[in-house]
Amino acid sequence: MTTQDSPQLLTIRDFLRFAVSQFNQAGLYFGHGSSNAYDEAAYLILKTLHLPLDQLEPFLDARLIDSECGQILDVIERRAKHKIPAAYLTHEAWLGDYSFYVDERVIIPRSFIAELLQTQLAPWITEPDDITAVLDLCTGSGCLAILMAHAFEYARLDAVDISVQALAVARKNVQDYELGERIDLVESDLFSALQGKRYDLIISNPPYVNAESMERLPQEYQHEPQNALASGEDGLDATRQILQQAARYLTDDGILVVEIGHNRAALEQAYPKLPFTWLETSAGGEFVFLLQRKQLPHS
Repeated sequence: MTTQDSPQLLTIRDFLRFAVSQFNQAGLYFGHGSSNAYDEAAYLILKTLHLPLDQLEPFLDARLIDSECGQILDVIERRAKHKIPAAYLTHEAWLGDYSFYVDERVIIPRSFIAELLQTQLAPWITEPDDITAVLDLCTGSGCLAILMAHAFEYARLDAVDISVQALAVARKNVQDYELGERIDLVESDLFSALQGKRYDLIISNPPYVNAESMERLPQEYQHEPQNALASGEDGLDATRQILQQAARYLTDDGILVVEIGHNRAALEQAYPKLPFTWLETSAGGEFVFLLQRKQLPHS
């Protein structure tokens, strides 16, 4: 698509209307930040033009130069035609007030654990300053490790992922937040490279999409690394390994926090004797569980 194809598009208002129409016509799925075509179009246009993301109104009737028109049309086409998530187009994703670099080597950050870290996991952690050793399993872009570094200022953190490519993205984010002295990035298949280590807190947002759901995922999710999404027939393969091994890596009073998507019923059926505590999030209390070390299986 070129500016010659659309000579009537002159202002940001024109391109915003055009983008919303294109996105609605394409039947896009909004699950990586924005929740609707208008918000996503506004974000992509403002980001492409290097304008403040919270100031659309003053610029609506600004006329664009040809090069800007071409850039916006390219972004609209890539989003609408190829269904590339907006975060991959802008190389930016947000969790709360924190921005992270992302590309297609990592899944786009989205975790209810981020909400829980805003209160430093109270009331389960009563003395945040006493948390000195923390593990983020399946760190991906490193976003949760970085949030934990801000929540627990005296903690050293290990951020683990099986993907060397994901760790390269995490390294950029850790460096951007100047946390290289506190966060160690570790290539490991879950706990395999952590022998002998003990942590006050282990958190994980592991792969948890079951086989049936993987087959039905919107096209946007097909751009994400599949090994960061899929976790066996019932979505619990990674969670089973975490539950089986976590006690060995927790201090006596340590706690485990894991996000499992929509798998609460399947998990409780698989582990009827485990006293899961389900943490309340903005979407309800069925997505993140907490267990104390003494409650975990010991092997």
